[in-house]
Amino acid sequence: MEKESPKEKPIQGKGNGSNSDYKLYNYKLFYTPDDLGDISKYYREKLGDPGEFPFTRGPYRTMYKDKVWTMRQYAGFGTAKETNERFKFLLKQGNTGLSVAFDLPTQMGYDSDEEVALPEVGKVGVAVDTVEDMLEIFDGIPIDKISVSFTINGTAPQIMALYLIVAKKRGIPFEKLIGTLQNDILKEIIARGTWIYPVEPSVKLACDVIEFCAKHVPKFNPISVCGYHIREAGATAYQEIAVAFEDAKVYVNEVLSRGLDPDSFIKRITFFFCTYHNLFEEVAKYRAARRLWANITKELGVKDEKNMAMKFAVACGGASLTRAEPLLNISRVTLGALATVLGGGQSIFTEAYDEAYSIPTEHSAKIALRIQQILAFETDIPEVADPLGGSFFIEKLTDEMEEKIKAEMKRIQDYGGMVKAIKDGFIQSIILSEAYKQQVLIEQGKKKIIGVNIFRENDDSAEQKFEIFRPREATEKAKRLQEFKSKRDMRKIQKLLDDISRAAEKGENIMPFLIEALENGATIGETTKALKKVYGEFREPIVI
Repeated sequence: MEKESPKEKPIQGKGNGSNSDYKLYNYKLFYTPDDLGDISKYYREKLGDPGEFPFTRGPYRTMYKDKVWTMRQYAGFGTAKETNERFKFLLKQGNTGLSVAFDLPTQMGYDSDEEVALPEVGKVGVAVDTVEDMLEIFDGIPIDKISVSFTINGTAPQIMALYLIVAKKRGIPFEKLIGTLQNDILKEIIARGTWIYPVEPSVKLACDVIEFCAKHVPKFNPISVCGYHIREAGATAYQEIAVAFEDAKVYVNEVLSRGLDPDSFIKRITFFFCTYHNLFEEVAKYRAARRLWANITKELGVKDEKNMAMKFAVACGGASLTRAEPLLNISRVTLGALATVLGGGQSIFTEAYDEAYSIPTEHSAKIALRIQQILAFETDIPEVADPLGGSFFIEKLTDEMEEKIKAEMKRIQDYGGMVKAIKDGFIQSIILSEAYKQQVLIEQGKKKIIGVNIFRENDDSAEQKFEIFRPREATEKAKRLQEFKSKRDMRKIQKLLDDISRAAEKGENIMPFLIEALENGATIGETTKALKKVYGEFREPIVI
């Protein structure tokens, strides 16, 4: 007689501080083999060993045993010189990768000397206008040996061009460069707001970079499709993956339409996700996503199974961090980092405890890095690939997560596809609706957050300690840029900018034209205007 499975009944919280009013899932009290069916068949069809299709258990057979994940702290503020100093500090502390944050004018294609840009110059990232700025950021940093990530989207082609120019000036072959360019403009239009051009030309530009890198910068990941900001804007875990995958398919299909072999570039399409501290949900999310992506790439024509393995980076914390009792954020970020490691991530950025209200100080940034180092070097977690694999609970949750992701993807497809859903504001409305639901739960006290709506203290201990870019420095940056511009041959610059516009009109790959213009002294703002002349600007739909 078969043993009866436990009833599908949520666990009831008890005592003060329980979370019984709010449940992410209707978990059973415990799980058994009956939840998975034929275990041997389940393992063959849905799991397999780590490093084997469908990669549920991880993209590599040995995972972290031979090499731990990349520890990549996000940094960048003020001037190129200040950012260079912070990078060198992080590398000295044991960082194994760099991630560059850019200020809003750079992200949106404005030069630092433009009136609209001046109040934001250097505030949330480093101000970059010219190749001189990029050379200073990476002065003394071995870019031929270290992985560099760029969190940039609307001006991703220009930033990639500038980085390639730096390599060229330092005599470093493009083939030696490793790193990642975010370059996912669709998530900007959906959830963040630093768009520039309309949807179709924005996708075209992103794919220009993918095509160029596939041919000339083979070890560099030319796009990191970003679920992170989708999640931060309010989406659920499964919506985060679903939207990111539908975005990715838009880019893949565009590049395929140019005649590229899918095996030549899909292996370099990576993802960037958000890990909160609901540990089991996050582990299941990543395992389900890997399995689903492997099957998606197979359907898209990938032949080599190694190229079907999904690789991803994460940031831990984000909107889950609180200004109230900020030191508690260390625990939240630690749980997120642990979930990412157990879920098999390739690169981790751990947010600093003060990031809810300030640019991190050197002290808080170092603590954030130390969280990862403790996991990597003081525990035995890296010794085993997919240590939670085989748990009846985790496997069932992984299956449920995969079905939810697939259902959400179908919802987008049934609407008419991602591009139409974005242009109509359909995706935006889904995320806003979910964000509203979550905020209501918090304000009603049903979703409990320590220090915010439960165990709350009146003392607000958060103080902004890091002084962000000051107006005087912003003005000085603008003056330096104007001096730089005054020394150029403007007839030559204008010709190069006109070449960019003509290339855009003809539908040519824009990268060679950007490289030539920026190498000869054009600015990010000027090249952006040259493209706007052809493409125009995106107009946000009204979301009701």
